[in-house]
Amino acid sequence: MTKAPTPEPPPPDSRARHLLVLNWLDRENPRAGGAEVHLHEIFGRLARDGWRITLVSSGWTGAAERTTLDGIEVHRVGSRNTYPIPAIRRARRILAEEPVDLVVEDLNKVPLFAPLWSSRPVLLLVHHLFGATAFQEAPLYLALPTWLLERPVGRLYRGVPTVAVSESTRDDLIRRGLEPDDVEVIPNGIEPGRFVPAPPGGRFPSPTLLYLGRLKKYKRVDLVLEAATRLGEEGRELEVLIAGKGDHRSVLEKKASRAAEAGVSVRFLGFVTEERKCELLARSWVHCLTSPKEGWGIANLEAAASGTPTVASDSPGLRDSVIDGHTGFLVPHGDVDTLATRLRELLDDRELRDRLGRQGRAFAAGFSWDRSAQRMAATVHRVVASV
Repeated sequence: MTKAPTPEPPPPDSRARHLLVLNWLDRENPRAGGAEVHLHEIFGRLARDGWRITLVSSGWTGAAERTTLDGIEVHRVGSRNTYPIPAIRRARRILAEEPVDLVVEDLNKVPLFAPLWSSRPVLLLVHHLFGATAFQEAPLYLALPTWLLERPVGRLYRGVPTVAVSESTRDDLIRRGLEPDDVEVIPNGIEPGRFVPAPPGGRFPSPTLLYLGRLKKYKRVDLVLEAATRLGEEGRELEVLIAGKGDHRSVLEKKASRAAEAGVSVRFLGFVTEERKCELLARSWVHCLTSPKEGWGIANLEAAASGTPTVASDSPGLRDSVIDGHTGFLVPHGDVDTLATRLRELLDDRELRDRLGRQGRAFAAGFSWDRSAQRMAATVHRVVASV
């Protein structure tokens, strides 16, 4: 179980610093996800506190090459598929032309191996490494390079101060060869007050399951649909809401047609606003997230803050954001029988849902973006001061 983080006060030397952050995407990118939410929530707060933050990310058709987001100076170079080489070139140019205190490599997709070429100290920030799960999402010609490029992470980043967003990610990094004392866990957060339970009688009138996130193959939303189909075949009234967009939607729609034959209503909501997201999390009966690996699973924490229990795969990252039997249930990944059983238990037992929802609210109260940003600021100060 992940403990609520305790903020650390910044060191006495709190004058403005210049951080160069490297991440494949920024939050305006059409493919942005949880890593980009984290980036802007954390480093946007540092920018508001007087830090100078420069981000080198990839571009896309029609994107401005330079912009400012949340106080962060954004340089966009290359594209999603060509990012590494132009990103390193732009970063080295910035390092040569401007005073930079620290390079933060936000490892997302494949490593840039900043310790090999950076003239300034490096802090590694890791959500999760794909490992073999890369082959579940991408074709072989993309998955194989991703897998191969991750192989030397333990050797080439050994001795580099590192921040992981979960204990699961920390364990993975240590298994790969990083020193335990070099890896600190700073969990993701949420915005306090944004997520609140539905008022009495405010849940959807019929049993409702919710998936909220990108529609990617590796997210395994198909497992939710398969479990829902089994419940429908029992004659249960059930609706599944799928909120998000992605290139796997057409495949999921075919799965949904089978669920519909079993009497299950499946609705694809597409992209939803933050306001609509909060409403869905509060009104749904159960939230589901069945991917084989995540850095953390922010949606699980948002559901908990909304008083809604989660049923998730017992996989890295998700087991950090769901406390089994306390804020929801963890099931063996890919085990549709157990998934359906846990969903059935929750849908049939309002008292159980309410209890897990209350306990989830208490758990989520220990996390906030402000607290995570404070800890990141303290870590960055400590790394800079140690050079």
